[in-house]
Amino acid sequence: MTNDRPLLILEDDAAFARTLKRSFERRGYEVMVCEGLEQLSETLKNSKPGYAVVDLKLGTGSGLKGVKMLHEHDPEMRIVVLTGFASIATAVEAIKLGASHYLAKPSNTDDIEAAFGKSSGDAEVPLTKRQTSIKMLEWERIHETLVENDFNISATARHLGMHRRTLARKLEKRRVN
Repeated sequence: MTNDRPLLILEDDAAFARTLKRSFERRGYEVMVCEGLEQLSETLKNSKPGYAVVDLKLGTGSGLKGVKMLHEHDPEMRIVVLTGFASIATAVEAIKLGASHYLAKPSNTDDIEAAFGKSSGDAEVPLTKRQTSIKMLEWERIHETLVENDFNISATARHLGMHRRTLARKLEKRRVN
């Protein structure tokens, strides 16, 4: 195991974190795992990871706070946000806070490692011709409001003027493109 590739994983799903940890260790990374923001704060007192994988939704909290903490700790750190709740609003905020890349789940170790290697944008990315649907706009608004309310479902439902169970059902559905 080499010490020149220290990686921190901020993930509250223990099974997924364990899988990622093993996969990155096989690739020569020295991996630390944190389950939440308090543990992250303690870990950063004694270590300086060069890479980080951050889950956007941590229990009832937001991984965006973790991105901010990591970037303030080391602005050169390569931070990849990994989420099952992808939206334009959270992607923009993650990049503003210091993430170098944003990936929607499912993503594997190859995808994450490739994202670490991308240090600048690509002006040649093809533009899509498809217009945004009403369902996509609804999805974006819900996730924008989720971020504003630190992923608190009840507060988000109140803010959007809908019943909590209705919001929970909408979040359980797969993203509509």
